Amino acid sequence: MRDDMDFLRLDLQVCFPLYAASNLFGRLYRPVLARLGLTYPQYLVMLVLWEQAPQSVGALGERLHLDSGTLTPLLKRMEAAGLVTRQRDATDERRVLVGVTAQGAALKDAARAVPATLAGGLGLSADELADLRATVQHLVGVLATAEAEVA
Repeated sequence: MRDDMDFLRLDLQVCFPLYAASNLFGRLYRPVLARLGLTYPQYLVMLVLWEQAPQSVGALGERLHLDSGTLTPLLKRMEAAGLVTRQRDATDERRVLVGVTAQGAALKDAARAVPATLAGGLGLSADELADLRATVQHLVGVLATAEAEVA
């Protein structure tokens, strides 16, 4: 096999640029979200809850592509910080419902500046950002389907 066809080369991997982009996005978000007292995963949880609360832990996990082993400790930290509430569903005690506290709701106004702040630093046009988001959303759908088929 020729060297340029070595599929174990880092620059030929599809997953690596996505991994690197995710890490770099995390670094860009960190100082902006630190002003709100949030980590990136906490920000994602709040985005979902600001859309609709309460949500079951299962629904949050599905929406964020996180398993309960990752999500539960995150939610416990957010509850300790006063951002969310967690309580058993009265109709099904196996389910835990997550709601937003007044403190968590108050962050929404400050968080409105986050997307524009980050988008402004990327140097991409609105159309380029929309195209990139659509491409990545398509990839997430493909990967989620592939994961379900493998499982």
